[in-house]
Amino acid sequence: MKNLTFPIAIEPGSADHAFGVIVPDIPGCYAAGDTLEEAYANAKEAIEAHLDVLLDEGLPIPARRTLQEHRRNPDYADFTWGLVATRNIPALKKAVRINISLPEALVQEIDAYAQARGMSRSAFLALAAEHEMAEA
Repeated sequence: MKNLTFPIAIEPGSADHAFGVIVPDIPGCYAAGDTLEEAYANAKEAIEAHLDVLLDEGLPIPARRTLQEHRRNPDYADFTWGLVATRNIPALKKAVRINISLPEALVQEIDAYAQARGMSRSAFLALAAEHEMAEA
């Protein structure tokens, strides 16, 4: 499953101020972080949460514009630009039922592990598959 990439506008941080992040393609989507790494991580989380809410509410996903288009916008003249790759939330929201066979003992271990973390078996298997494919 392909990730989605979003341009972000980064307001420089300092010893007194956090890095601020605006996601121009998603109105109202902002993040911040005391470090640049934290700002990127928080931006990814904010984007995924916004997409999730939009889909839950039946609202359209805004079109993504190119980084070059955003750079020409005078509202962001003093910002630094970056790109954030997120999980493809729209693709993850459409569930497909499958039938698989696994050893009974493994299913029991999966269920115990997932339950201990407040997850369903399906959620755990999806997360494990994403993790494994990201490693490749």
